[in-house]
Amino acid sequence: MQVLRSIDSLSTLTGPLALAVGVFDGIHLGHQEVIRAAQEHAAQHHGTAVVVTFDPHPAHVLRPGSAPKLLCGSRHQQLVLVQIGIPCLLACPFTPETAKTPARDFIQQLVEAARPLGCISVGYTWNFGHKREGNIHLLMEMGQEHDFAVYGVPPLKIDGEIVSSTLIREAIASGNLTKAAKLLGRDYSAFGTVVEGKQLGRQLGFPTANVDVENEQLPPLGVYAVEAQIDDTWLAAVANLGRRPTVATNAEPSLEVHLLDWSGDLYGKDMEVRFTKFLRPEMKFSGLDELKTQIQRDITAAKA
Repeated sequence: MQVLRSIDSLSTLTGPLALAVGVFDGIHLGHQEVIRAAQEHAAQHHGTAVVVTFDPHPAHVLRPGSAPKLLCGSRHQQLVLVQIGIPCLLACPFTPETAKTPARDFIQQLVEAARPLGCISVGYTWNFGHKREGNIHLLMEMGQEHDFAVYGVPPLKIDGEIVSSTLIREAIASGNLTKAAKLLGRDYSAFGTVVEGKQLGRQLGFPTANVDVENEQLPPLGVYAVEAQIDDTWLAAVANLGRRPTVATNAEPSLEVHLLDWSGDLYGKDMEVRFTKFLRPEMKFSGLDELKTQIQRDITAAKA
């Protein structure tokens, strides 16, 4: 995937450009409808589909004390976009100065950079620009002025509920991974880099990969059957998401993954961890022998 960091760099792409614009945290099924409209326009007009988003999430700049927990960090977002066939991402830097940009000026910048601009696709109710003054009606007005198509994609409903990042966060936080997967269009997953830990698992005979996750919204602490992707290969695994109360005090939650029937060096590698089933809550054991026995039970349960 090609990742651009400025609006001006759109001029390097083969037009007409079909832009899907939004925050797209999680890239859930509702977001995918917006993106699909741009993909279809690009295919019909032999252009390039581009997802346009903002980095960091605008809420982290505008209201950092109450910003939502992210479903996807920036690299995880790129991974999911590649999976749904997007060739290019424009991650616009978002700063307090960016937030003061009038909505019309923002769209004008896109018009001038694209060679040419074929369409803009957004969620029908999406607002943007200074004081959220931009909306679908402004886009349609500017589309007529500058000869680009506008797609306002209506909200997607599943089981009577509008698919939203907020709804998915609530499902994940409560441990309802089945609902989260239905709204995301894929199993919920965490993504990060394998870093060096205390190697206690290796001492116990169960080496684990300590994953420094990008995700901010995580499911309840506990042990899970998971699948882990390493170098484009999915492997069965068991994971502990927790504070390791048997061996640590007041530790920050961490994700430790034990790959089943696999060995090798994982340090520095990226790992996506797909949560498939909750096995048990995190527990404190009387000692390492009891912990070792329970880990073996967890592995057996994960294999089943």
